[in-house]
Amino acid sequence: MLNRRKFISGSALGSVGLLMGKELRSAPRLAAPDLPLVVSTWDVGMDANRAAWDVLSQGGRALDAVEQGVRVTEDSLNCCVGLGGNPDRDGFVTLDACIMDEQGNCGSVAFLERIKHPVSVARRVMEKTPHVMLVGSGAQQFALAEGFPLESGILSEDAQRAYQQWLEKSNYTPPEKNIENKKQHGPFAPTRLASGEWNHDTIGMLALDQKGNLSGSCTTSGAGFKMRGRVGDSPLIGSGLFVDNEVGACVATGQGEEIIRIAGSHLVVEFMRSGLSPEQSCKKAIERLVQCRKDKLGDVQVCFLAIDRSGAIGSFALRPGFTYAVRARHEEKIYKSASWFGN
Repeated sequence: MLNRRKFISGSALGSVGLLMGKELRSAPRLAAPDLPLVVSTWDVGMDANRAAWDVLSQGGRALDAVEQGVRVTEDSLNCCVGLGGNPDRDGFVTLDACIMDEQGNCGSVAFLERIKHPVSVARRVMEKTPHVMLVGSGAQQFALAEGFPLESGILSEDAQRAYQQWLEKSNYTPPEKNIENKKQHGPFAPTRLASGEWNHDTIGMLALDQKGNLSGSCTTSGAGFKMRGRVGDSPLIGSGLFVDNEVGACVATGQGEEIIRIAGSHLVVEFMRSGLSPEQSCKKAIERLVQCRKDKLGDVQVCFLAIDRSGAIGSFALRPGFTYAVRARHEEKIYKSASWFGN
């Protein structure tokens, strides 16, 4: 088990991104004139943010932005998001997603098969049903009734290759794909696939629009080679995502079981409600997890990303390797998160 190292303070976030040749040194705080803004998890968030920005920069609603943004990642062949994702241990890709707006409205789908954009199905659940969450065949039936096409269900080339490798040992540890990357960035760093894309477990997005309203979304294909029927934190309101327009919003990524145990995103927002900054709140949630789980965390990763209604942004992770992308009127950058165990 890893020994605890001295964590990095809130003002010492390192950078993994460059803009106009200048290295980033601290998390941004964007004043009202700099709104709107959008943030998302991992480096792949850069492309997702651009789609969200197309909505926000035209005065669009944050809810529309977070839906359109993560659809970009769902469209990709990334091996952990969308239909290109790694399958469960029986060889089937199952998708989870949720979305939440500034009024507390929310929708979610889980264990959804052969539907390309689960985040959009989640929004339909929010807007067209009296429910918050639909799962499995019921979620698929609803999606088809709403006009979503039924996709083939054939695994992507990368996912098929990874699945065949997994079958050789049939354990629950995803195969190593890029040892050098893990040596450089830690055991939970994103890995580069044969397609050249980066492999991430989730894409989570938060947006603050020109009217000062918040919304968020989260979408994933879940843990690769999971047990059939497993659902993580990503579609669970309060765990993978939570939005309170009077306070702020948070999205989570990492080991879903651990995030669920502490209702992580809701906990972060409640810490913000008490007056802590977004980064302090994310750090306090990680601290709570460490206190509750102690020596039961093994090698898992847990990460939180949050914004408050003033435009302050913060993140904190259990272990090194987590990055997040920011897009606002005057910047487009990637930041490296501080972590409980030192970078």
